[in-house]
Amino acid sequence: MVVGIAVTTSIYTLTPPLSSFRLPTRFFSPTAKFPLRLRASSSTTFLDTNQTPDSFVAEKEITRSSNPLACPVCYNSLTWITHPALSIDTIPESSLQCSTCQKTYIGNQTHLNLTTISGAKNYGESMPASTELFRLPLVSFLYERGWRQTFSVWGGFPGPEKEFELMKGFLKPVLGGNIIDASCGSGLFSRLFAKSGLFSLVVALDYSENMLRQCYEFVQQEDNFPKENFILVRADIARLPFVSSSVDAVHAGAAIHCWPSPSAAVAEISRVLRPGGVFVATTYILDGPFRAVPFLNTFRQSIRQLSGIYTVLSERELEALCKACGLVRFKCIRNGLFVMISATKPK
Repeated sequence: MVVGIAVTTSIYTLTPPLSSFRLPTRFFSPTAKFPLRLRASSSTTFLDTNQTPDSFVAEKEITRSSNPLACPVCYNSLTWITHPALSIDTIPESSLQCSTCQKTYIGNQTHLNLTTISGAKNYGESMPASTELFRLPLVSFLYERGWRQTFSVWGGFPGPEKEFELMKGFLKPVLGGNIIDASCGSGLFSRLFAKSGLFSLVVALDYSENMLRQCYEFVQQEDNFPKENFILVRADIARLPFVSSSVDAVHAGAAIHCWPSPSAAVAEISRVLRPGGVFVATTYILDGPFRAVPFLNTFRQSIRQLSGIYTVLSERELEALCKACGLVRFKCIRNGLFVMISATKPK
């Protein structure tokens, strides 16, 4: 794996040119702390941090009043038993029930547990190493205190604020709707989504209880954080607890390579997206010798299956994955090992 990384760090191909879509006009102040400009040429797009981009405005407002939460067993809507409000402050006293299987889901101090085994006292399941790693308290504590910063040092990630500016271009058609920050970790982007005011509901979703606790603590430490229409949910990315076609946008930051089954996860994302809904994600990308030589590619896949470590895909594999799961209009921005992709649920 190290050899593959060394070979591919010199690749700076970005696809497609951003001339294929326009940035909207104004929403944030032009004196934003983390300016970013996207410069398009005939075949590549370069990240330029010397100037501030035009700011964003939602051209149309999408209002969603219904509760998108669903039973992860039946996929039917959950009905409120107490405190019918989607807010981080009301979740500890909330309980919901599935009308089909009658299973009840109760909020704890920080989040709603909407996993299939929620409430099971004598049964538990372990996940692959790439998932269990982020359930460790130490890893959850360190994620925003040094871990995530290394992505920029050797992976080409622009940094959370600049990545947020980039993804707003992809999310423009669904601004004003609801968004799931899938595999949110400690909530870096969940909090940015909430504070931006661009979405009517933000769901910070992760399988790690400790990551969700870190997100909750960060929210409590912020002054004037918009806690209404912001909730934390524990769920399996391959069994999303949302009604089919009820979500406007799904974001997954630096997550695809950690998922046990990217195909199962993207299929679920496609299921919950509304027609016209947008999936945007960042991850590491691997092209070069591992893609050109079948033997090396097979060896890489075998090592991953045996060890349970990360899955790093190529651009073609990411596009094929989205297409196989029913998503269209695939777009891709690359910088070294960093890639941001976007795809849309057909209308």
